[in-house]
Amino acid sequence: MSRKPELKGRAARLARLLPTGGGRGQAARAPFVLLVVLLLGGGLIGLLVLNSALSEGSFQLDDLKQRTKELTDEEQALQRDIDAYSAPSALQRRARELGMVPGGDPAFLDPDGTVKGVPSPAPAAATPLVLAPEALASTSADAVAGTPSPYTPPSAPAPTPTTTAPPSTAATPTTAATPTPTPTPGR
Repeated sequence: MSRKPELKGRAARLARLLPTGGGRGQAARAPFVLLVVLLLGGGLIGLLVLNSALSEGSFQLDDLKQRTKELTDEEQALQRDIDAYSAPSALQRRARELGMVPGGDPAFLDPDGTVKGVPSPAPAAATPLVLAPEALASTSADAVAGTPSPYTPPSAPAPTPTTTAPPSTAATPTTAATPTPTPTPGR
């Protein structure tokens, strides 16, 4: 067999510093390989957990966006209802249903106590008709069915009487023709 050539000088000194090949080199590699495998496995498990957490957060974000959209739609629908109830025509219709009439000419007081303008009383309705919400629902159902409704809104305000009657002798509806009033639901 061949022998290793002998080294001289600088090469010999370097050769003495390096360990000689034997069984010891194999034994030192096993813990290193085990450490690398554990680090790679831990890294993969960490990535899997991180990916799962991000996916769960994404699903929660989608659910919250959907809920926000539903609540925004509901808010807009409620705002449309509020706008419809506060429209002047709707307020006038509801006031007439409650038996209210438009006011007369107002008079104003100056800071010194003098009166400006000539006040006039509100025109009295012929017979104010106050209907309960249940009766309103039945009249609207009758109108859809084609039967005439007992309530017809006046087309113009009643003429102003030339002589005013005291409040106690004002025209009052008969109790047989008028249902008992009930409070407006939801208020």
